[in-house]
Amino acid sequence: MTTLPEKTDRKLGLVIDLDTCVGCHACVVSCKGWNTENYGAPLSDQDPYGADPTGTFLNRVHSYEVQPEEGTAQLIHFPKSCLHCEDAPCVTVCPTGASYKRTEDGIVLVNETDCIGCGLCAWACPYGARELDAAEGVMKKCTLCVDRIYNDNLPEVDRVPACVRTCPAGARHFGDLGDPDSEVSQLVATRGGMDLMPEQGTKPVNQYLPPRPKDELDRTAAPEDGEIDVLAPYLNPVADSPKGFLGWLDKTLEKL
Repeated sequence: MTTLPEKTDRKLGLVIDLDTCVGCHACVVSCKGWNTENYGAPLSDQDPYGADPTGTFLNRVHSYEVQPEEGTAQLIHFPKSCLHCEDAPCVTVCPTGASYKRTEDGIVLVNETDCIGCGLCAWACPYGARELDAAEGVMKKCTLCVDRIYNDNLPEVDRVPACVRTCPAGARHFGDLGDPDSEVSQLVATRGGMDLMPEQGTKPVNQYLPPRPKDELDRTAAPEDGEIDVLAPYLNPVADSPKGFLGWLDKTLEKL
């Protein structure tokens, strides 16, 4: 069995804003692309264009309809990948030592040459964050794009996980959550970042920012004094009457 380090020099991880994520799956696509072409063995797919496709993904987005105690229901998009837990059960259960947690940055990785594909780590992970690659016969998981974040050949702006670099909504943030003065730590403190399933006692490094209450303003009614209807400019007609082909068609139909 593999032992965990007593402490790590840093705690690199992700902060995911559930209020901002729009569920576009850009992070899923970029993760699949980068990790298929770079670190480790490719992420295989089986019958990808057939009737029953399957494949290996390190990051997935789930969508849920949530009914708050007050107000209307909300659709929440929930990205999920390895949380690089401080007390990672996937590491301690590994019989070959293939799964390990790095002392220098806290990233949990799998040495694919030592992995025998027994699946014990997947059983131990309470988050379902590990997948067995059917073609390679080894367990796969998020690496925080370790081959990007330390790559001096890349521009500094690109030295973040592919999912963070790609997110069009800015819902994903990366940094050292062990440093209270880091941008991600300050974001967690300001927005009340949460552990996923804290009752499991795994101490996940990754944090989630909760969705904020939605504006209950009735968009069909005139806004009250001091309130701004941010959708109003987009709902106003762009022209009083149709022009071009639609204008000709409208006039022609009027004569019938």
